[in-house]
Amino acid sequence: MTISTEQLHQLSDEEFRAEIRAFVAEQLPAEMAARTLLGYHPHKPDVEFWTARLNEKGWAALNWPTEYGGTGWSITKRHIFDEECYLAGCPAVNPQAFHLVGPIIYAIGNQEQKDYFLPKIRSGEHFWAQGFSEPNAGSDLASLQTRAVRDGDEYVVNGQKIWTSEAQYCDWVFCLVRTSTEGRKQAGISFLLVDLKTPGITIRPIIGIEGGHVLNEVFFEDVRVPVTNLIGEENEGWTYAKQLLGAERTFSAVVPRCKGLAARIKSIAAEENTCGAGRLINEPHFARRLAQLEIELMAHEATLLRVVAEEEAGVNQHSPTPSILKVKGTELLQKLGALAIEALGDAAMPHYAEGDYMLDAPSQAPGNPAAYGVVSDFLYHRSATIYGGANEVQRNIIAAQLLRA
Repeated sequence: MTISTEQLHQLSDEEFRAEIRAFVAEQLPAEMAARTLLGYHPHKPDVEFWTARLNEKGWAALNWPTEYGGTGWSITKRHIFDEECYLAGCPAVNPQAFHLVGPIIYAIGNQEQKDYFLPKIRSGEHFWAQGFSEPNAGSDLASLQTRAVRDGDEYVVNGQKIWTSEAQYCDWVFCLVRTSTEGRKQAGISFLLVDLKTPGITIRPIIGIEGGHVLNEVFFEDVRVPVTNLIGEENEGWTYAKQLLGAERTFSAVVPRCKGLAARIKSIAAEENTCGAGRLINEPHFARRLAQLEIELMAHEATLLRVVAEEEAGVNQHSPTPSILKVKGTELLQKLGALAIEALGDAAMPHYAEGDYMLDAPSQAPGNPAAYGVVSDFLYHRSATIYGGANEVQRNIIAAQLLRA
């Protein structure tokens, strides 16, 4: 029996979980799930496929308001949905679209922008990249220098963005650009939507230490962008960016990913050691360290749920908790990744010298087949404590907000 989104509201949490599991089991191809569960970065066709499936059910824009295609589910049900999808190996929807620019468009954009962009995000027709960081403006984002000069009904954009995730297969990029040099450096910044097919844009790959092409440099040379692509008011982009960065840091809590990694560690550690030393999971010191990380993860998850509930209720608006979530989530992810590498032992070594986080394992990959994705994922997420605002900077934000309170 097909159950509607509205009927799901009436189910208990455990009944809801069972329905989501049944949907995923029916709709998710096994080979797609296997790629995701091994830790490979999602292929764009996989993401397009799964986004389309979710959109058919009205479940793609999970956290959006119902008037823009959201589900209206409770916080707990949304959390269950995310967790079940991740643990089953579902490819994640384009996060820059659904978690970052989409909410800015429906909150700040005009009706024409909402009508054009939001349906194309929900369907997966438009993939989005985030054009914030620059070579000399990373955590100090307000120092950005990419200029947008008004010329009639267009802006002429010149400058460079860096660390632009997945820009090589995105359709649009949302950018912070400088439209004025007067006043404080936070002033004079605007929020602009740019079609990546526009003449004058060059995308160059940055190959990570895991061997994968996820990151990019994006160059703008006399790129002409319609003024109608401006979000909100000119020179007010910093205000919108702060709203978006709070959402990015909450998203960086990475609770489902950490849960999946903890489960993978248990699976690896439960295997018979090739050296005949028994199962690592039975080694007290290892088991104790894993248990400690799982306890930290449970506390972290509780904090995330509390923060989301507060945000929806409109309370605690100036709390530093998004920064706290970002710091704790990314550091937990790195600790769990290191423990996974330790659990693999020698089986991890061959994969430090080869691999592409965007592709499947090499056909002749030696050793444990699980090792390839684990190692690539671990190496890729060495950057987790830097992107979205370096954790050192986040600690300053936390201290400043708490002391001000």
